[in-house]
Amino acid sequence: MKAFRIGSGAGYSGDRIDPAQDLAERGELDALVFECLAERTIALAQLRRSLDPQQGYDLLLKERMRAVLPACARQGVTIITNMGAANPRAAGEAVLEVARELQLPRLRVAVVLGDDVLPWMLAHDVPLLDSDQTVRSLDGRLISANAYLGADALLPALQSGANVVITGRVADPALFLAPLMHHFGWDGGDWQRLGQGIVVGHLLECAAQVSGGYIADPGYVDVPGLAEVGFPLAEVQADGRAVITKLAGTGGRVDRLTCTAQLLYELEDPSRYLQPDVVADFSGVCLQEVGPDRVSIEGASGHPRPDQLKVTLGYREGFIGEGQISYAGPGARARGELALAVLERRLQRRGLDGLDYRAELIGVNAMHGPLLGADREPYEVRVRLAVRTATRAQAEQVGQEVEALYLNGPAGGGGVTQSVREVIAVASALIPREAVRPECQILEL
Repeated sequence: MKAFRIGSGAGYSGDRIDPAQDLAERGELDALVFECLAERTIALAQLRRSLDPQQGYDLLLKERMRAVLPACARQGVTIITNMGAANPRAAGEAVLEVARELQLPRLRVAVVLGDDVLPWMLAHDVPLLDSDQTVRSLDGRLISANAYLGADALLPALQSGANVVITGRVADPALFLAPLMHHFGWDGGDWQRLGQGIVVGHLLECAAQVSGGYIADPGYVDVPGLAEVGFPLAEVQADGRAVITKLAGTGGRVDRLTCTAQLLYELEDPSRYLQPDVVADFSGVCLQEVGPDRVSIEGASGHPRPDQLKVTLGYREGFIGEGQISYAGPGARARGELALAVLERRLQRRGLDGLDYRAELIGVNAMHGPLLGADREPYEVRVRLAVRTATRAQAEQVGQEVEALYLNGPAGGGGVTQSVREVIAVASALIPREAVRPECQILEL
């Protein structure tokens, strides 16, 4: 059986679109995966849906579909994505809308539901992970609860012959594992192949991170053509062995270093990488450069899947008010420090000094604290004050105080910015597998 070619079209919700279009047009792919959900993304999408029931999916969904649907439909490439976020059904309808706009003759979209377990969470009290609290501590503030579905939830969608599969919360590597299971007929209890499929998905899920993005360090780790970095693809064999590569003519690099860095990304225990479909074991993984921008990967294994699924909870956690102002020229640091002292006193007068806040000089101590920047006299600094508050009105006062430094602070301040944002925090819990009931709905032109 020939290799299955699967590409990564996105590593996060705001990722570039042109590399995915290039993959769709030149990649000779069997499947193209867009992984676009971070921990907080779905909670923020839930807020958008609460304002408009037709929203709640990825903001770039239509733009991405306009870029890749023509080539994918023409070449028979299956698109798989979690851009459904908090509203997969509406996302599916949006894909059909784009297909009509592009005058595609036919299109089948499979929508995978069932990850939204907020009603179950509201009816049950379970412990929060990494906390001594339970879900009850979030009463009145909880806005979303989404379980991480596995590849098994996507298989009915693929078996339906769908051209596009839209999901909400799914474990990132499962988006890649599902088409491999479907294409090769891997059994749900074949832990070795599932483990190998998970390592392929893990390497591809962050897109350009494995092809040179996020590793460049001039003079130490040089990455050619970073502005035109190509998104990766994998050539996967029936036994799970694979080669990670990228399209010829694109920027970036795929080598043992980039693949090792991505392999270790967000990995706590390489021998027990917990996934809904399998407990993957990466401890025996072997990476080998087999050609320019070609790295083979094999040796992953696995153990029986967990009895519980992870759930990400999104909840309201107040507001952050922020203000910034710049000082430049001789004495810039001293004037910046005076501005911070003034702001600290103003917080006291406002009754905000007991709140959690950061007051720093960007360019001096914002990243690593005061000690590393103590021996430097910068030409320019930027004052930043950010305060976490209970109300929006309090948050607005923070930026107002920074702006007031124009006429009530040190000399030469300029470039003030103000912002207020609601804080959507996340927590995690475990849910019994049987409490989650995935469902597949088919939409067609």
